[in-house]
Amino acid sequence: MNAALLKDTEAFLHQQIPITHAMGVQVHSYDGRHLVITAPLEPNHNHLGTAFGGSLSAIATLAGYTLLWLLLGDRSAHIVIRESSIRYRRPVTGAIRAVCQRPDEATLTTFKTQFEETGKARLRLQVRIEKDGQTCVEFDGEFVALK
Repeated sequence: MNAALLKDTEAFLHQQIPITHAMGVQVHSYDGRHLVITAPLEPNHNHLGTAFGGSLSAIATLAGYTLLWLLLGDRSAHIVIRESSIRYRRPVTGAIRAVCQRPDEATLTTFKTQFEETGKARLRLQVRIEKDGQTCVEFDGEFVALK
């Protein structure tokens, strides 16, 4: 994905979801399969000097939201989180790196068809937050897109 689109997406997030700016969120990369969102530890740390659980949850949710926003391509659509679960496996001791994997083509086609036909569709996405090649956080969320 080109750098201009990544920067435009990041600007959209900072404008529409102001906390993303305060958290230092950046849309790092998207290769068509994996979207990577990053944020520095400094504005997102807890009293132990590791990433605050609330920040990790917000960034994981944001990674799913952003991937769906990019995949949908309908800038007038509204995207919300319907439900989620998160597992904190190990502390994040440095910069936060959230990776959301694009769903398989059949799932994505079903989602887009339902969205076009009904104006509403749900999609389950998984996000992992990694540090030094290890998964620190696992997030599973169901997102809803509305026209």
